[in-house]
Amino acid sequence: MRSKFDEQLTLMKNELIRMGALCEEAISLTAKALSDGDRVLAEKVEPLEAEIDQMERDIENLCLKLLLQQQPVARDLRQISAAMKIITDMERIGDQAADIAEIILSMLSEGYAPEDVGHIREMAAETIRMVTESVDAYVRQDTDQARLVITHDDVVDRYFAQVRKVLIQNVAEEPSSGEHVLDLLMIDKYLERIGDHAVNIAEWVIFSVTGSKKG
Repeated sequence: MRSKFDEQLTLMKNELIRMGALCEEAISLTAKALSDGDRVLAEKVEPLEAEIDQMERDIENLCLKLLLQQQPVARDLRQISAAMKIITDMERIGDQAADIAEIILSMLSEGYAPEDVGHIREMAAETIRMVTESVDAYVRQDTDQARLVITHDDVVDRYFAQVRKVLIQNVAEEPSSGEHVLDLLMIDKYLERIGDHAVNIAEWVIFSVTGSKKG
């Protein structure tokens, strides 16, 4: 009975990894679509979001089966309940990547051409790193790695403030450059929120091991 439970627990973790990879791909596509002005890349995000949504439902069903059909001990219960919280955060990451893609498509329809978008692409790379490492920390049950993800949120927050400052300064110096500034500020904010979701995932990793999100 335990061997069957362990097999299903491993399957759950593997599906979490796959869902995390889809989130990373969605963020990466939006960043490249923005910097390259590439409509085709932006249009690839919506199908990814749909796949992420489906994976959330599939993993949630698997977690419920583990809870109902097996007899998990306390640590197993924490891992399963943490997984259910983690997939909610990943689903929201997918939503926000799709929101960014929608903004980009709107900008392109309005004649947006690739320009200096500050450090948005670097910021996106840092959020991808946080998502990757938070999911990996869950699979490895590595609280030290989870804490590093939480600390790394300061890097994303600094990018957020820096990008915001540059965009506002550009408008002040050259008002005609402000056509897409509000859109870029929204993208900046969505990326900052994605970093926050990665922090949430890392905190659930700590909970799954210690029983406390701050442990």
